[in-house]
Amino acid sequence: MIVVDSSVWIDFVSARSTEQTEKLNALIGVKRILVGDLILAEVMQGCGDAKIFDETLQLFDRFDFVVLSSYKVSVAAARNYVRLRSLGYTIRKTIDTIIATRCILSGFELLHNDRDFLPFEKHLGLKSLIPTSVR
Repeated sequence: MIVVDSSVWIDFVSARSTEQTEKLNALIGVKRILVGDLILAEVMQGCGDAKIFDETLQLFDRFDFVVLSSYKVSVAAARNYVRLRSLGYTIRKTIDTIIATRCILSGFELLHNDRDFLPFEKHLGLKSLIPTSVR
C-alpha cells in the first residue's frame, strides 16, 4: 500500500510533471493508493475555488482513505522527532513526522517530494517509492 504525500498531490492536481507525478500516474489502477486524512486536509485547503475543490475531492474519492494518527502513532512520532533532532535534523512540520511514522509502523510505502522525509528514510527505515539515492 502506498501513501502519497501532499507534496506530490499538489503537483499532480496542478498538472506539473515531476518524477513523482509520473510515478503516481503509473501507479493509479495498478497499486492500492491511500489518501491520509491529514494529507487530504492539506491539499484541500489549497484549493482556490469551489470548482477546484469539488474536482479535487472527486479525485480523492477514487482512492482508499486512512487515518494517519492515533495515540500510538503520536507517541512514536514524537519519539522519532526527538531521535532525528539528536542526529542533527529538524523536521519542519509535525504532520510530516506523523505521516512518516505511520508509514513506518504500518509498512506503507511513501511517495513524496519533500526533503523532511529523507532523514526518516536514512535513519528510521521509511520506505520511499523513489529512494533517496535516486534524488
